[in-house]
Amino acid sequence: MSAHATTTTPQVEKLTIAQAVKAALRQEMQRDERVIILGEDVGKDGGVFRATEGLLDEFGERRVMDTPLAESGIVGTSVGLALAGFRPVVEIQFTGFVYPALNQLLAHVARFRHRTFGRMHLPMVVRMPYGGGIHAPEHHSESYESIFLNTPGLKVAVPSNPYDAKGLLAAAIRDEDPVIFMEPKLIYRAFRQDVPAEPYTVEFGTARVAKEGANLTLIAYGAMVRVAMDAAEVLQKDGVSAEVLDLRTLNPLDKDAVIGSARKTGRVVIVHEAPRTAGFGAELSALIMEHALLELLAPVQRVAGFDVTFPLPKIEGHYMPSAARVVRAARAALEF
Repeated sequence: MSAHATTTTPQVEKLTIAQAVKAALRQEMQRDERVIILGEDVGKDGGVFRATEGLLDEFGERRVMDTPLAESGIVGTSVGLALAGFRPVVEIQFTGFVYPALNQLLAHVARFRHRTFGRMHLPMVVRMPYGGGIHAPEHHSESYESIFLNTPGLKVAVPSNPYDAKGLLAAAIRDEDPVIFMEPKLIYRAFRQDVPAEPYTVEFGTARVAKEGANLTLIAYGAMVRVAMDAAEVLQKDGVSAEVLDLRTLNPLDKDAVIGSARKTGRVVIVHEAPRTAGFGAELSALIMEHALLELLAPVQRVAGFDVTFPLPKIEGHYMPSAARVVRAARAALEF
């Protein structure tokens, strides 16, 4: 009797980014009992965006812990937990609330591997919703990735879709070093995507080509990937083939993908919602100039937030990068 190979269709779930985050947390907590969650309202209320909803009931208060409103204490406690063998996942409710924890993050979390000559690691994740567009009050809409990128020792991941959110968060939790995990709250529930039901990881330092193109490269991350995709559709109607590169992780950065796409198309527009001055777009622009200058057909363009405090809800639409602003920058590059 001959044996016949059988194939099974992988199970998928249609998830939002918020649901994908919870799926990653749940599966990693099931996989590794050292994974614990700390933060303000992450337990009974399930987090301000409900990304931890139900986890307290499933895993108990020893692994899902509501904390006082004290970001420095939350992160500082997690340093001790990580050193003691746990793998804490911290939630900072909004990126703009991270100020009190910066001393812990910059002076301690980022430095432990260096301070101990590689003998000690801090396997911890600091999750934080970032970015604007949801009409929130002050300190709720900031994008502070540049602070963390300017701090050696911190990895920074910024997913743009549910598949990457689940895979990148799982990879972050399994990482031996600290990871800042920035979640684009503008698109937390904007769309759903087929996501594998089983656990998986997305490798850090590997960018994703969201759209192939030949005439122009649009580089973005987080919520701005969808803005770049919308701009690419507009340009397509004019016969312009735009490539969209989703960075996924900012540190480690997929430098080969950035440089390769710039060399391929000869024109680059970088999109991020953090302020323009000293934003990550400036570093990307310098990288491209250093390695692809002779292949460029126009100066690198940047579409970013303005160099002002993030505005109040009535005018935040003027601050946020839009597809129209990206298209204008693309046309400037094309007409150079």
